[in-house]
Amino acid sequence: MHLLGERTLGVVILVLLGMLVATKRIATGSIFDKPEGGLLVQAVNVFNLLFLLIVNPLAAILLIGRRLAALDPTRVAVDAPRALAALEIVGLVLYVAGCALMAAALRTLGRNYQLGGCAPRPGDSMVRTGPYRVIRHPMYAAALCIAGGLACLVQSGAAAGVFCVYIVLILALIPAEEEVLLNAYGDRYAAFQRQTRRLIPLVY
Repeated sequence: MHLLGERTLGVVILVLLGMLVATKRIATGSIFDKPEGGLLVQAVNVFNLLFLLIVNPLAAILLIGRRLAALDPTRVAVDAPRALAALEIVGLVLYVAGCALMAAALRTLGRNYQLGGCAPRPGDSMVRTGPYRVIRHPMYAAALCIAGGLACLVQSGAAAGVFCVYIVLILALIPAEEEVLLNAYGDRYAAFQRQTRRLIPLVY
């Protein structure tokens, strides 16, 4: 690593992940949730759990032990110092922003939280506060920021591949999830769709 050093970066990732787990436990009352629903819903949620709770901590531990570069055959060597610094700055900004956005979404949802793609429960209410005022799927946007940030930070082809798979899965799940929410909340959700973007404010 050029800016932080591998060990420091690994510690930062572990701290951010620990804060996310604590936020989820406090805000929603759970840490691990069993994926339910159709094949697409299960695939996205299993992929999400594996990435956040296994891939990220493992990458952090390998960074702390200075073993990630040696064990990742897909790592791209960036020799230009400015390009490397730019990649690491972008990666760190994306990673921190993704963790902050996910924490904000979890706090906003509270007990309304459940895994993506699942139909709302009888006691759930439609949330339009916090980051949901701006985009309809802040947790998916956060996951993409974290995945893209990690790929930039470690300059890994495998991590970039994970980011690409994430994009495909999330873009496939969103229409199905919104159909479920539209059926559950009717005109209120239709108005929400008209007033907000899916993942990126003012863009998409």
